[in-house]
Amino acid sequence: MKKFLSLALALVMVLSLVACGGNNNPPAADDNKTPDTPPVEDNNTDAPETPDEPEDGVYTGPDWEAINAMDYEDACDTIYDFVLGEFGEYYAIAKEASGDERIAKMAIAEAKFLESGIFLPIQTQGGNYAMSRVVPRTSPTVLWGMDEYRYYTTIVTNELITVEDNNALKALWAEAEDAAAYFEAAKAYLAEHGYTLADTYVQTNPYNVNIWDTIATSYTSDAMFIAGTYDNLMEYDIKGIQQPCLATSYEVSADGTVYTFHIREGVKWVDQQGSEIGEVTADDWVASMEHLLDNTDALGYLLTVDEGCGLKNFDAYLAGEATFEDVGVKAIDDYTLEYTLEAPFPAFPTMLGYSIFAPMNRAFYRSQGGTFSAEGEEYTAGDYGKTPANIAYCGPYLITAHTAQNTTRYEANPTYWNADAVTMKTMVYSYNDGSDPMRSYNEAKAGTIAGAGFNASSMEIAKTEKPEGQDKTYLELYGYVSRGTGTTFAGWKNVNRASWNNFANDSIGVSSKRDNAEEIARTRDAMVNQHFRLALGMAFDKGSYNAQIVGEELKYNRLRNSYVPGTFQYLAEDVTVDINGTATTFPGGTSYGEILQAQLDADGVPAKVWDPQGDGGAGSGDGFDGWYNVDNAKAELELAIAELAQINVEVSAEKPIHIDYPFEAYSDTARNAANVVKQCIEGALDSKVIVDLVPFDKAEDFEASCYRFGAGNEGNYDLSTNSGWGPDYGDAQSYLDTVQSGAYMCKNFGLY
Repeated sequence: MKKFLSLALALVMVLSLVACGGNNNPPAADDNKTPDTPPVEDNNTDAPETPDEPEDGVYTGPDWEAINAMDYEDACDTIYDFVLGEFGEYYAIAKEASGDERIAKMAIAEAKFLESGIFLPIQTQGGNYAMSRVVPRTSPTVLWGMDEYRYYTTIVTNELITVEDNNALKALWAEAEDAAAYFEAAKAYLAEHGYTLADTYVQTNPYNVNIWDTIATSYTSDAMFIAGTYDNLMEYDIKGIQQPCLATSYEVSADGTVYTFHIREGVKWVDQQGSEIGEVTADDWVASMEHLLDNTDALGYLLTVDEGCGLKNFDAYLAGEATFEDVGVKAIDDYTLEYTLEAPFPAFPTMLGYSIFAPMNRAFYRSQGGTFSAEGEEYTAGDYGKTPANIAYCGPYLITAHTAQNTTRYEANPTYWNADAVTMKTMVYSYNDGSDPMRSYNEAKAGTIAGAGFNASSMEIAKTEKPEGQDKTYLELYGYVSRGTGTTFAGWKNVNRASWNNFANDSIGVSSKRDNAEEIARTRDAMVNQHFRLALGMAFDKGSYNAQIVGEELKYNRLRNSYVPGTFQYLAEDVTVDINGTATTFPGGTSYGEILQAQLDADGVPAKVWDPQGDGGAGSGDGFDGWYNVDNAKAELELAIAELAQINVEVSAEKPIHIDYPFEAYSDTARNAANVVKQCIEGALDSKVIVDLVPFDKAEDFEASCYRFGAGNEGNYDLSTNSGWGPDYGDAQSYLDTVQSGAYMCKNFGLY
């Protein structure tokens, strides 16, 4: 549940250096063709005007003399506008939109961000081989909040699902109009192909629970255990569409700041034994907010103005400048709940799946000794949340047994308001600390658990072992690729570097090989040039790089080609937006990635960020390298060379541009990956760019150089692949906000 993540290279395997591939996965001939649609009357006001091209192709670059005379913030603003000004204009417009139009405009804005070349999406987590009895896409697929851990709709078979059938089911999911249609189609397909359905879902889990109070924790390792015990106001279904849950409906005020929810009547709170202790009412969310204000070290930042939705007077209350009565949550009556924001925040509904919006029964909390500082009491949670017996339940499951480092057992809640939708009558977490690398594989074969990912040990067995009576191995017959997560790790290009030494622990760490002002200035001029940055990105063989971390067989599986995952959001209805002067309609069900690809194609950028046939036909922006292309890299470099020549910067094999790439010298895996970066960029760009590998012998020095530095210009690199970002809520803004002018992740570009 944390946002800014450091990429820790896996050290479980040490692999020999793999040479860069050729022109891997070049876009198809038509991929980058501007649509042949007739122009429409230019009456759209929602797209910025295209910036004027320099007169007669003149390239001037930034005015460094003027920039050097500015204070730091103004200098960063000026460089940002030069490098990312077009993205900033489109993004400002996208943030003003709402609904499906907002999704489309966010994708268009991200296209402008990617076209700047300052950011190269590289990989996510996941992307490993696995075998399973779990029918794909039968639990929520959203990449944020807690809905992905609500397994009550999951379909599990008694037989392992073949990779062929797994892909066919994913294709059915992609074709289905809605969740109900997919459930019907999936069950019919399974019956036709000889599968039988189970009503128990057993999966391994490597975590221990620290607390059962979902409001008071920011750890996924806690929250995933609690998610099935309560419902939220709204819930995402398996097609990624938000549906009524404990709220039957809601309205938004005309100014976009007040959300009024109508609470479902007759929903019961019960204790661990299933005995009724009360009815769900609007006050349960008021009590929850009071409790959250006593636990702001958890996820309370999502309600602040700077980092979240800006709940009215939330910041003021924390600062001691307002009372709880001033905070923007009110129970109008038993079945009417109202949230008020400081300003419109269209992504607010996507936050409702997070634990911060979980209800809490006030009377049960007090019965456990809990108090509220908002009511003038000395705060204590008492026994609340200490064990599964110390929480109240209003969700699909009751926790009937829990033994630390053993099993956690869930049984269907007989009083659950939506009991007919519960397909898994029993759900079990079976603890596995990973000490036996073959345990999950063997248990999945035996049917003790529903499935298992293949690790290095089981992968080798699965390549050769065959199920009884089968000609194919376990890998060939059942091995499918697991889905990636929402976190995107990237290559960051520093356009405002001012540090060539690392000062971790008050001592000089690692120094750049560039030691004269002329070379520093030449690299700076090159790095702010869009075509030079694009050339670096298109010369970066992500597959060969990733092979050093996960192995040759898996090297493409977790590659990512955009900042926001292409499957992050889907249109609920048809929407028409402007793409380069053409009114373009995208039908309901269109993915974020497909719209992103459309804008890149219209701009003539030779990159593939969406594959409609990916992920077994469901469509994906992961699992291939859509940026690496040697010919395109050379072409971009030639454009950069021509522009840089106009400001008297020569770029040639005789006078190359040097860039610094840091790596962890204490890791053979990291060393091999760094050598791939050097080999691929220098080879693709004919040694007109030289990658100087900068080794770090200490982890603290490396992090201080590339991850835990303060101001942007303290980053000690020109190119770094050491960090990434995961989403806080279900809107592209959760990613793109981080790279708007002045935002936190801009420090990776050397700014702010």
